[in-house]
Amino acid sequence: MSSSEIKFGLIGLDTSHVVIFSEEFNNAEAENPIEGAKVVAAWPGGSPDIESSIGRVPGYTKDLSEKYGVEIKDSIEEVCEACDVILHTSLDGRTHLEQFKKIAPFGKPVFVDKPFALTTADAKEIFVIAAANNVPVFSSSSLRFTGALTRLLTPERKPLVTGFDVHGPVALEPTNPGYFWYGIHITEMLFTAMGTGCKSVRAVHTEDFEQVTGIWNDGRIGTMHGNRTGNYEYHALMHFADKSEHVNVATEKKGFFTLLGEEILKFAQTKQPPVTAEETIEIIRFIEAANESRENGGKEVML
Repeated sequence: MSSSEIKFGLIGLDTSHVVIFSEEFNNAEAENPIEGAKVVAAWPGGSPDIESSIGRVPGYTKDLSEKYGVEIKDSIEEVCEACDVILHTSLDGRTHLEQFKKIAPFGKPVFVDKPFALTTADAKEIFVIAAANNVPVFSSSSLRFTGALTRLLTPERKPLVTGFDVHGPVALEPTNPGYFWYGIHITEMLFTAMGTGCKSVRAVHTEDFEQVTGIWNDGRIGTMHGNRTGNYEYHALMHFADKSEHVNVATEKKGFFTLLGEEILKFAQTKQPPVTAEETIEIIRFIEAANESRENGGKEVML
């Protein structure tokens, strides 16, 4: 790699995202290569009580080492020493705070993959630790950056959004309860369109479906519809005073993971997070409240 390239380190090799990032940054012949950075080091990690976490670690570790030339380290600290920017990719949101405590003292920018945290308290503590160590940090689902969504949210148009209804898959995982596991994707899309300022939420569910309704301080309403029937498409209606626009992620030529990778690179170069701490904390609180409503018959829960 050239001396000007930024060195990325991965913490947690239990998600397919680590292969995607390595392909984008390390393979010049990838379908959508991103120049300017390389993944150079990684710590495997993994959560023993989540099969979709620990069961993936050996294969992804082998792929990164053999296919992408990533050096596998024995500790989080060794990865932090070897890189310029940390991609905190551990799949299990329960692990993020304790792992971040080991990352932050190195003072390097950190991208935290979703879910950022599983409680508002943990989310706030991560940002407090980041500030104390002068660490730029941001978290996001890749769906936030899809062109199908951002194309409609120009600086002129975003303040004119009157509502947003989004649909997507919502698989469940007991250790990362409710909407933290997969519902985070459509939640990120909702907040990308609506912004902060949600005051209350209601959530109901059946065996295969989820419906979440948020009310914003200014009276706007945003909804999320989730399924577990095998429909993995992401669609939305973005409402304005004079019309509504269809958001169809599947029609985009440039994938949302490529766009996320580009945002991470820009963040690494500028140290400017594309998502504020305020918004990330509110997203976690929104999911926390939605889960509470979901478990209590759809009662209104205040944020």
